Amino acid sequence: MTTAPRRTRATRRAAAVIAIAASVVGLSLTGALPASAASSRVSYHDSVPSWAKSANDSGTPAADTSVEGEIYLPLRKATVAKALAIAISTPGTSSYRKTLSPSDFFSRFSPRQSDLDAVVTYLKNAGLTITAVPKSRLYVVFRGSADAVNAALATSLHNYRYAGHTLLGPSKAPSLPASVASKVSGISVDQSRLLTRPDLVKRGGSASATASSVQAKTAAPKATPVVDAPCSTYIGEHTVTVPEAYGSTSFPTFNCGYTPAQLRSAYGLKALSAAGVNGTGQTVAITDAYASPSIVRDVNTYSKALGEPTLRPGQYTQIVPKSSDFKDQAACGFPSGWQGEQTLDVEAVHGLAPGANILYVGGFNCGGGLDVATSTILDNKLATIVSNSWGNIGEAVPQDVLEGETNLHIQAAAEGIGLYFSSGDNGDEVADLGIVSPDYPASSPFVTSVGGTSLGIDKNGKISFETGWGDALDKIVKDSTGALSYSTPLPGALFGGGAGGGASAYFTEPTYQKGVVPSSLSGGFRVSPDISALADPYTGFSIGIRPIVDDTTLRTGAFENDTYGGTSLASPLVAAQMAIVQQATHHTIGFANPTLYGLDKVAPSLFRDVVPNTQALVYTSAYSGNSYLVSLGNDTSLTTTKGYDDVTGIGGLTFGALTAMATGRH
Repeated sequence: MTTAPRRTRATRRAAAVIAIAASVVGLSLTGALPASAASSRVSYHDSVPSWAKSANDSGTPAADTSVEGEIYLPLRKATVAKALAIAISTPGTSSYRKTLSPSDFFSRFSPRQSDLDAVVTYLKNAGLTITAVPKSRLYVVFRGSADAVNAALATSLHNYRYAGHTLLGPSKAPSLPASVASKVSGISVDQSRLLTRPDLVKRGGSASATASSVQAKTAAPKATPVVDAPCSTYIGEHTVTVPEAYGSTSFPTFNCGYTPAQLRSAYGLKALSAAGVNGTGQTVAITDAYASPSIVRDVNTYSKALGEPTLRPGQYTQIVPKSSDFKDQAACGFPSGWQGEQTLDVEAVHGLAPGANILYVGGFNCGGGLDVATSTILDNKLATIVSNSWGNIGEAVPQDVLEGETNLHIQAAAEGIGLYFSSGDNGDEVADLGIVSPDYPASSPFVTSVGGTSLGIDKNGKISFETGWGDALDKIVKDSTGALSYSTPLPGALFGGGAGGGASAYFTEPTYQKGVVPSSLSGGFRVSPDISALADPYTGFSIGIRPIVDDTTLRTGAFENDTYGGTSLASPLVAAQMAIVQQATHHTIGFANPTLYGLDKVAPSLFRDVVPNTQALVYTSAYSGNSYLVSLGNDTSLTTTKGYDDVTGIGGLTFGALTAMATGRH
């Protein structure tokens, strides 16, 4: 396997395998089933991660190391399933919005029960424990010791240093007996999926902001600020004088954290909400890992303090594992590392669509547990809108995993369920991966990828500016004479986070993007994101939380307010807007992308095109005392431009665009 994601389809597993390549409505997602009657075992070379190479090898794990694995079973009639999922989502087709029930999907496209039984029996006989099997039969999550996994899959697990982590992965392609392999499309036994993290950022931090914020609070003693920059409740409430930048010496200060009322006003939802068009009758589902022990209490305390509606009895429900069943906590960042994400997601949805029901489904970890959470929603069709504010680091997972996971997205589209995924918070991912890559699952062509913006809201609740999210920080310093200057040339060398995006190295360009996404960006491949919403923590969202202070007992501390950002915020904001328009129009949008791009082709003015414009804010850290000029719109190699771009996609949603989407009127 190459050390970087590939631009062409890999040679499949054995000479005896017949690769049936499909290109359906612009999608190339088909995986060939491994099958070899002449061989006793079939190897899965596309299940080996690119980072599992000798240069990164740091030895074998202890024999009793607990390892999670996942085996993917292929869709039956996969070509038909993909075509139907797109047709159901595309206005003007004969199948438009003729969605399948879960049972219909299972009977037409899910693997056969006998095939699943054969896989489960093999794993059990090999001494492995079955953790979960969804109703869709699309995968099996299992667990066992490293020795047991090695024996069952005829591989050798090693530890590898990668992206600042030590990860377990196969040193050679795992394999299965031919009789079992004929029923299996892929195997996942590497820990790259346990790097899945919330796309959450706080001021002064970057992605995985909970950890960075704790470090900030326990860092060196606070310095005396060289600039007194108090936060502003709206853009322009406070301005400060700093060294000249961009032709000015006066700049507004960073945002304290917008309230739900401010966002409803800025997004044109204030009058609708006052009239009762607030998501009532709709359910927004949210997936994350683990579960906050204080979520309902936190939302109600937060809402009451802001004069917002508290949760009605039954308005919030959750399906979560017992805390004793949480797995891989250290690898996944602990429950405390995911609590802020769940809180942000729930409070953002409730804030923008206070009438909507919210279903939270928590995974038992950040790997297979997130698949189980997703399947719980899809297999029972518990919601038609699902917000997912998490992602992998780029597409740096094996090809078999990409294919196996994407089958869930096809199922969702066929059932008329819209999956919204944060596009990421680390820009082009070069800093982590050494290559340009969008984050997966946002890069899947069957989900809606939500990018990020920096948003200025004035004292009247109107948008004063909006640009693509990408923060460059330049520290303001004082010399011995008291003169102020910037520590580095503008815009500054410190990257404070930016929306993920860019061209996939794996998924070909879907038909719906053609004619909207410039070929100079796509090069024939799927480009992320699709749409965008507020994500910048320096123009961020106020939340209320009782943070977990003990991950063992899940004990929480005192209630506190904080300000969060990241595309973790953008995704639930978009999901909430979808709930509002579905209530208003009595139509379910489902998988939105074919409609989004189709509408943009004929009526682009219905979207709020996010264009580059020079904006900067002054930020003084409450923890370090350091002051910075934060230059907005500086997102690594990704750029905001007029029309479609790889930071904000088509742009921001408007109620007019949403209504046209829901009613199918192009």
